[in-house]
Amino acid sequence: MSDATERLLRARVRPTRRPVMRQRWDDLFFLHWEYAAAAIQARLPSGLTVDTFESKAYLGVVGFRMNAVRPLGLPALPWLSYFNELNVRTYVRDAAGEPGVWFFSLDCDRAPAVVIARAGFGLPYEHAAMSFGPGLAQSCRRQGEQETAHYAWSAGSSPQIAAPGSLEFHLAERYSFFSVRGGRFVRGQVHHTPYELSSAAVTAWSDLPLRWDGFDVGDRAPDLAHCCQGVAIEAFSLVPAHA
Repeated sequence: MSDATERLLRARVRPTRRPVMRQRWDDLFFLHWEYAAAAIQARLPSGLTVDTFESKAYLGVVGFRMNAVRPLGLPALPWLSYFNELNVRTYVRDAAGEPGVWFFSLDCDRAPAVVIARAGFGLPYEHAAMSFGPGLAQSCRRQGEQETAHYAWSAGSSPQIAAPGSLEFHLAERYSFFSVRGGRFVRGQVHHTPYELSSAAVTAWSDLPLRWDGFDVGDRAPDLAHCCQGVAIEAFSLVPAHA
C-alpha cells in the first residue's frame, strides 16, 4: 500500500476532540476534470502542494443539499439549517503531507451560512441563487454572474465504497480542508462514514463554476462523474496546518 493511500486511510479516523457542528450532506454529485497540475499549483497558497494521482491533477465541482446544520447540542432550525451548496475544489497536501481539499469557491443560497462560514472557517463562500429538483437536479447562479449552471444526474451503478488505491478513493476520501483564517494557515476536519459512490449518468452539466473561478476546461464534459445518497457529518474546530 502506498504512503499516500495510508495517509488517506488515517485521515478517515474520527478525531478524539468534541465536534463543534453536526449536519447532513445529501444527494451529492461529484464531477471531475483532469487539469494541468502546474496551473493548479500556481493558484495555491504557500504551504500547499497539489496532490496528484498517477501524475494527474483534478478539479472538482461538487453539489449537494446541506440538511440539519446545527451547532453541537442545539436542534436544527427551519430554513436556517437547510440550504444548497456547490463547491469548486482541488486536492492537496500540506508541508507535513496531510491530505485534504482546497476550495476555490463554495456557492450557497443561505446568506447567514455564507457569513458564518467566511468568518468562522475562513472559507471562500459566495452568495448564490440555487434550487434543487425536480428529482436529482441542481442549479446555481452566483451573485454578480448572468448565467446559471444546471446539473442533472442519476445513479448508473450500485453504490460502493471506493477501493483504497483507486482514483475514486484519492478523490473521495478527504476529511480535511485547508483555509486561511485571520492570517493563519489552518486545517478543518470532518468525520463521516466513507461515501458509498455510484457512477453517475449525467444529463446536464456545466463548467460555469470553474470559469467563474478562472479555470478553462475547454467546454469539455467532466472526465469522471459520481453521486452519493448522503452522509451524516461531524465537523471539528480548526487546527494549525503545516506550512
